[in-house]
Amino acid sequence: MTAKPPASGRSGPGRSDRATALRGELSVPGTVVPGLPPAGSFAELELPVELTGVLAALGVREPFPIQAATLPSALAGRDILGRARTGSGKTLAFGLALLARTAGRRAEPKRPLALVLVPTRELAQQVSQALAPYAEALGLRSATVVGGLAIGRQTAALRTGAEVVVATPGRLADLVARRDCLLDRVRIMVLDEADQMCDMGFLPQVSEILDRMPPGGQRMLFSATLDRNVDQLVGQYLSEPVFASVDRVEGSVTTMEHHVLHVHPADKYATATEIAARDGRVLMFLDTKHGVDQFTRHLRGSGIRAGALHSGKSQPQRTHTLAQFKDGEITVLVATNVAARGIHVEHLDLVVNVDPPADPKDYLHRGGRTARAGESGRVVTLVTPGQRRDVNRMMSDAGIRPAVTQVHSGEEKLTGITGAKRPPVQNGAKGGNAAFRGLGSRAGRPPKESRKAAEARKMAEAREAARVRKAH
Repeated sequence: MTAKPPASGRSGPGRSDRATALRGELSVPGTVVPGLPPAGSFAELELPVELTGVLAALGVREPFPIQAATLPSALAGRDILGRARTGSGKTLAFGLALLARTAGRRAEPKRPLALVLVPTRELAQQVSQALAPYAEALGLRSATVVGGLAIGRQTAALRTGAEVVVATPGRLADLVARRDCLLDRVRIMVLDEADQMCDMGFLPQVSEILDRMPPGGQRMLFSATLDRNVDQLVGQYLSEPVFASVDRVEGSVTTMEHHVLHVHPADKYATATEIAARDGRVLMFLDTKHGVDQFTRHLRGSGIRAGALHSGKSQPQRTHTLAQFKDGEITVLVATNVAARGIHVEHLDLVVNVDPPADPKDYLHRGGRTARAGESGRVVTLVTPGQRRDVNRMMSDAGIRPAVTQVHSGEEKLTGITGAKRPPVQNGAKGGNAAFRGLGSRAGRPPKESRKAAEARKMAEAREAARVRKAH
């Protein structure tokens, strides 16, 4: 689709604009016009009978707010700009319209008719799985195009012909460059989680992909947060979009609780271990791949069924670990931000930030793994004294007022908030829950002592020796 010239008269980003963008607000383009009235039920939408049959079979009875707000206009072929928190039903909001409007058409080899672009492999697979039964009912062929998996199989699927392609920008750009995928027949395009694609540096690739599509097609953009980079995409590629925002991006989900637990640095990982030992599943976030691997090994040594997820794992490893977590074979998933989006696990009621995120959007998306689709959940963030100021600022920018509690491992307060328990393997047992000094430390080697602490220790030892000599 040929890029439209940017609207004139739009002022540059000032201080207030930066604050607004940080909170995920969007400067709505002046070309936005009202859409069709929201739908009260799926029956009002006149969907193909095949789709209503799958909805009934899967127990999907009433549309979620974002679906009710956008589906009437999307089915009419309008461009859509939708914002709703994660877990609110965005996939079906664009997916039902995309499939219904593609039904009955047949794609030529290498030339898909509809495209869904997402930032991560996990989200691509989740979208593909969610849409699969509906596409199959309509006789539509689909292909998932992501990095980390064999490109040959993906090329073969495109050559056979796929009406619908779900892709990440990098792998799709590779296939386009090789002329294994041609975009000149794409009539319907969806950008899901566009803000994360921009944050990850995919904006040039996304723009190039959009430029290769024919003009006049339908464009739908859905995200939990919409900021200035997304505003650029909207201004260039969406034509008179229907804007739907069913809730604010800030952490206003009434079924989600937010807790900040102030912990002593030396007690942080003992506290996290007891939380991991709770009954039920928990998703725990750390900043680095090394940290995730080391803490996961510690949890396993403590008798806790834990798995690690980060970008250093191969795609089959990541898929297997996620499947184990969803099936309950492991109860703790330790992850980097790779799991902050595109991960849907039923009945996940606790997310723990072992390392607090620095960005409010990361916090909101990490927390969005719980309290999905109306369920309840808690987000817990462990904060040491040196982190308090930054975390307070981050929470404020995210629009969240958490409950703040000072805790120590082994306390009833910790159990009351998180369900924490003593880990199955205790101190003294082989491979047991030896004190976890933190990342980068070696078992059996005492932590490095500061000069001040060493002097204080020597003075105490001298006083004790003098007392003993005096007693004799």
